[in-house]
Formats: sequence, structure tokens, C-alpha cells
Amino acid sequence: MQTKSAFVAIVGRPNVGKSSLLNALVGEKVAIVSNKPQTTRTRITGVLTKGETQYVLLDTPGLHKPKTVLSEYMVKQVNESVSDVDAAVLVTESVGEITNAERQLMETFSTLKIPAVLAMNKIDLLNEKEKMLAKIAEFSQTFPFSAVVPISVLKGEGIDDLLKEISVFAKESPHFFPDDAMTDQPERVIAAEIIREKMLFNLHEEVPHGTAVVIEKMHDRSEDEPSENSYSNREIVDIEATIYCEKESHKGIVIGKRGAMLKKIASEARLEMESFFGIRVNLQCWVKVREDWRNRQSQLRNFGFQ
Repeated sequence: MQTKSAFVAIVGRPNVGKSSLLNALVGEKVAIVSNKPQTTRTRITGVLTKGETQYVLLDTPGLHKPKTVLSEYMVKQVNESVSDVDAAVLVTESVGEITNAERQLMETFSTLKIPAVLAMNKIDLLNEKEKMLAKIAEFSQTFPFSAVVPISVLKGEGIDDLLKEISVFAKESPHFFPDDAMTDQPERVIAAEIIREKMLFNLHEEVPHGTAVVIEKMHDRSEDEPSENSYSNREIVDIEATIYCEKESHKGIVIGKRGAMLKKIASEARLEMESFFGIRVNLQCWVKVREDWRNRQSQLRNFGFQ
């Protein structure tokens, strides 16, 4: 059987559903999602193998005007992702004005001669089809998209149609990942991102954007236990995580009154980790302060942004 692969960047402005689309295409949750902009901080690879074709899908941070060194890193991730792919999917909402970020992305497509598909998301919220058609016409005047696909990631509509349009960019090549792989993310990174997602859901305003999570320890007890021990003892992974904040006041908010917020975040994260990893999890979380870490190169490197 002649195998094929397609490397596809999923791009767009913040909060249009890029990570949710990646999860829908892969069929599993490999990228965290929230209703807050700039949830995705770095490039995340999702992998989908269907028959002879392997799709390597790159979820990118939302393109925005950077205000911190971390933001500059995020924008750089978008540009680097687009520069070396077979095609791109530009995700936008089905109504509204074309943003400067979207125009910038289309200019990049043109400069790098990258084919792209336009995915019009959130059609489940569309009241007037004419508005979407007008927006499609405006996009098409700016860049010659190979296809326009209306989708609703929330409802699962149009996902198969989008994948069909992406499939035309697959080229003959070996598969770069095992056929059962879903992501290239190390387990430590996935665990850290799950904790950060729970903070995004439970905390408000600027606090979650000023936090970073580092997994200090991730150890499977079965590596230490003799095989005759009980199943429960052999199927537990111990995870120790440190949540870093920029301000002492933020630390207090993350911990909460009598530790209630931190306990809630850790409990929700543990349940999701157990579901994702298929193993019992013993999760311990601590909170520390690293002032202005988003503007400090040394801290960014320590936190994995490099």
C-alpha cells in the first residue's frame, strides 16, 4: 500500500475554535480548550491516520498583537508553523468583519505560496445565511482558497467535509508517526496543560494568563512494585506539579480560601488525567511566585518556551 501524509496548520485569530477543531478532527481531546483567548501557547501536533493517509495537524496560538515576551513567542510559533506545511486551514467565525490578523495570515499564504481551506465555524449560531455568504465573498477576494467549508465544531457538523478537502494535499510519503498515535505531546506536557485548562475554567480576569505549570515528577509506581502486587498498586502514577504565578496576590487567588480553589483545580485535573492516561493518578500541586515571568527569557526557557 502506498502511504501518504499531509502536514496542515490550523490558524486564525484567538478564540475561534482552532483547538476544538483539532480535537474534532483527531477524534480525541489532545489540545486544551476554554472560552478565553490565547488558551493555546505553543504549537500542538494532532495526528490522524485514516487508511493510507496520515494527517499531521498543527494547532497554533491565535494570531494577536504581542504585549509580552511570551506573546512574541506565541506569534513566532504561528509564523513558523505556517512556513513548512503542505496546506493551512484558516478558521474564522461565520459572521463578523475580517480582522487584521486574518488579513495578515492570508498575506503569509500568498507570500509562501501555501494553499489554504477556509473553515467558517459556529454555523450553529448563524441566523442569516446571507451574512456568511457576504463574508465568504470578501475572503475570496483577498485570497484564492481551494475550498470554503461551513462547520460547527460544537455540533460536529462539516468536519468530514473539511477532512475531505484537506485530503487533496496529501503527498506520497512514509507515515511520520505510529498509525495509532494521536499527538506528539509528551505525557508531562499533556498533564501540565490539563492543569492549566482547569485554571482557565475556574479563575477569572488576568490570573490564569499569568500562570505556568511545570510537572516536577511523573512516576509510575509499577516501575518499583513486584509483578505479584495487586493491580491497584501497580496502576497508579504519582504526579507532582508546580503552578507559577506572577504576583503574590495571584497565588492567594489560585490557592483560594483554606485551599479550596487549588483543591478544586487539582481534583478536576486528576479526573481528566485518569481518563486520558487510563491509569489512576495521585496528583499533588503547589503554587509559587515568579514575578513577571512572561517577560523573562530565562524563566520562559525553564517553563519550556524555547
